[in-house]
Amino acid sequence: MALRETLKLGEMLLEAGVITPEQLDAGLKEHKKTKEFLGLTLVKMGFVKEEELLPVLSKQLGIPYVRIKELKIDSEIINRVPAKFASHYKLMPLRMENGTLVIAVTDPLDIHTIDDIKLLLGYDVKPVLAGEKDILEAIKKYYGVGAGTVEKMMEKTAVEEEEKVTEVVTEEVEELAEDASVIKFVNQLLSQAVEERATDVHIEPYEDELKVRFRIDGVLNDIAVPPAIRHFASAIVSRIKIMANLNIAERRLPQDGRIIIKIKGKDYDLRISIIPSVFGESVVIRILSPGMLYSLEELGLLERDLKILEEMISRPHGIIFNTGPTGSGKTTTLYACLSKINKPGIKIITIEDPVEYQLKGIVQLQVHPKIGFTFAAGLRSILRHDPDVIMVGEVRDLETAETAIRVALTGHLVFSTLHTNDAAGGVTRLIDMGIEPFLVASSVECIIAQRLVRVICPNCKKPVKPSKEVLEELEVMENVEVEKITIYEGKGCESCKFTGYRGRTGIYEFLVINNEIRKMIVERVSSDRIKKKAMEMGMRTLRQDGWEKVLHGLTTPAEVMRVTQREE
Repeated sequence: MALRETLKLGEMLLEAGVITPEQLDAGLKEHKKTKEFLGLTLVKMGFVKEEELLPVLSKQLGIPYVRIKELKIDSEIINRVPAKFASHYKLMPLRMENGTLVIAVTDPLDIHTIDDIKLLLGYDVKPVLAGEKDILEAIKKYYGVGAGTVEKMMEKTAVEEEEKVTEVVTEEVEELAEDASVIKFVNQLLSQAVEERATDVHIEPYEDELKVRFRIDGVLNDIAVPPAIRHFASAIVSRIKIMANLNIAERRLPQDGRIIIKIKGKDYDLRISIIPSVFGESVVIRILSPGMLYSLEELGLLERDLKILEEMISRPHGIIFNTGPTGSGKTTTLYACLSKINKPGIKIITIEDPVEYQLKGIVQLQVHPKIGFTFAAGLRSILRHDPDVIMVGEVRDLETAETAIRVALTGHLVFSTLHTNDAAGGVTRLIDMGIEPFLVASSVECIIAQRLVRVICPNCKKPVKPSKEVLEELEVMENVEVEKITIYEGKGCESCKFTGYRGRTGIYEFLVINNEIRKMIVERVSSDRIKKKAMEMGMRTLRQDGWEKVLHGLTTPAEVMRVTQREE
C-alpha cells in the first residue's frame, strides 16, 4: 500500500478516535520495518481491533466491507475455488455477478495477488474487504478443517482413480503417516478442537466417509472436514499412534496411549483410545488442560451445599462418595476437594485409572490390572505409606469396597466414586455388592450425586416466558413466587456458536448420613424411603438444585430436564 494511502488510513483512524497519535507513530515505525499493511500492523500491536479497523478502511478505499458470517454462500460458488487457493491466499468466494467472481480478501489493493487469482481461476474477480479471522472461519466452515492440506495430500498420491488412492494409502500407510501434510492435518484438527473448547475428539470411520466430531459442553457436534479425508483415515490413525508411542502395526486390538502437546503456548494432556471397528480404527482423544482444575468455589455449588462439603472434607475419617454417570464431573469435584485439604501437614495418596491431572504435593498411583495392580491391591499397599487422606478412583467391586471401608474405619478420610443415578442409590449399590449394612452405616459420611448442565451464554442471554410444565414444577418449590419468576435462554450468537450455551456448571444432591439415615441403612430400608426421609430433613434433590440454578439465571429448564428425572 502506498505511503500516502497508509498515512491517510492513519489519519482516518485518528479522526474516528480508534487510535491515539502515540499509537499511530509506533505503528508507522513498525510498518516501515515490516513493510506489511499498516492496518494489520496496528491489529498485531493490539492498538486496534479488526472489526474497528475494517469499516474505516472500507470508507478510505471505497471498497465494500462484508461480514461473511452474515452471508450464506452457495456450494456451487465454493466448488469454483479449490481449497488450497482459498487457504493459501486467505480469500473466500462469495457470489457471481455478471460473470465476475466476488471474493472477500484482507487486502484488496494487493494487485499482484489479485492478478494471480484471476490467472489461476480463469475468472474476472471483484475483491471486497473482510476480516482475516472471518475469512479463515468461513474456509473451515465451507471447505472443512484442513481442506487445503487434504487437497495437497490428494495431489501427492498422483492418482486419479479412487480405488488406486485407497490402495496406496493402505499399502504405504507407515510412510504416509510421517508425511508433512498428514502431520499438518492432525495438528490443525487438534488446534481447532482446543480453539472450540472441545473436551473430546471423535474420529469415526464409516463405509463411505470419515466423520469427525467434537464434544463441546457435553454435547457432540459434527465438524466439517473435506470428503476426501476418508482416503487418509489409516494414515491419520497411524500418525496419532506414532505421537502416542503405540504399535502402528496392530490394528485388531484396542490400544490406549497419551500425548502431551503444546498449542498456542499452553500444554495439553491428550488421552488416546483406539478401538477396531468394521470399517477401520475409531479414535477418541480426550483433551485435558491445566485450566480444567477447579477450586471448590468454582464448582457451581450453592452456598448451603458448599458449607456441607467443606464440613465433610474437614472430618478426620470416613468415606465421601461421589456418584453419577461417566462425564458428570465426579473426578473434577474430588480433585477440588483434595486441592482444598492439600496442606504440608497432610499426606494424600490417590489410586486412579487413569491419573487425569497431576496434583502437586499429592502421591498419585495408576492401576495396572494386567499385572495384578488393582484398586484393592493398591489400597493395601497405600496403607503402609502412612496416609491421612486416600482417593480411590472408583469402587467397582466387593474387594475394593471392603478395603476402602476398612481403611475408613481405621481412621482415614477416603474419597471415591460410584455409578448410581442418585445419592440414596449409592447405599443400596454398596449393599448389593455384598457389604454388610452396619459397615456402610458406620463408614460412609456423605454421598454426593451430581450432573453437569450447560450454562446460558452471557452474550445472548434473554428472558423468556416459562412453559406450563416448568411452572408446575416450580410451584412446589419453597419460597418461590411463580408470578415473579424470570427464566432465561440463550438466543444464539457467534460467541456460543449459535447454541445458546457456553461452559458448564454442576447440579448436586447431598445425602448426609446422620443417625436417622444410619438406622435406616442397618434396617435395609429401600433407597426410595431413604431419599424421602432425607428430603424431609432438608436434602435438595438434583432436580430441585437444577431448578434453583434456573431461577438464578445460570441454566435453562431444558438442560435440567435433559439430565435429571422428574420426581413424583
